[in-house]
Amino acid sequence: MDNNVLISGFDNDKDDSLTINLRRAEGVQNGLFIYLSGYIDTYNSSFFQKKVTQIIEAGFINLIFNCSSLNYVSSTGIGSFTVFLKMVKPKGGDVVLLEIQPKVYEVFQLLGFSQFFNIKSTADEAIAFFSEGTVTTSSVFPLVISCPVCTKKLRAIKSGRFRCSGCKSILAINENGEVTLG
Repeated sequence: MDNNVLISGFDNDKDDSLTINLRRAEGVQNGLFIYLSGYIDTYNSSFFQKKVTQIIEAGFINLIFNCSSLNYVSSTGIGSFTVFLKMVKPKGGDVVLLEIQPKVYEVFQLLGFSQFFNIKSTADEAIAFFSEGTVTTSSVFPLVISCPVCTKKLRAIKSGRFRCSGCKSILAINENGEVTLG
């Protein structure tokens, strides 16, 4: 699909290191799939931020970034994702990262950002996340846990896999707040 159909003038400028393709997220109000191909680093992060800001200003606030063809993200690139989260949250939107390659996910984990993002494996999971809306069930989160390896106190805001800031062990926390290694 031509990106300019969704957002006027979107394809007017391009970057050789990062390709961005857009598709409406059917069933998600103000939702958009953003397919990223290439890499995001210090040199192209301003281009990336400019393009996604253009998307948000066009009224798309529920953003699903498909990262399956994203080969590398620097800390500056991860910072860009946090900027988008801060832009859409006050408008009632959210960000989902989809199909992140293991080496890119590792950067998110090492920098401690994996806990701030909704990371999903499939498009159906991402759409289901948004269709659940703001209906929340009682949750044990936020939760203070102890690392089973070094006993450091850690704060978890949701279930998922995290790295202990003390001993760097990878921890898994389920929906009930139970902690296991790995």
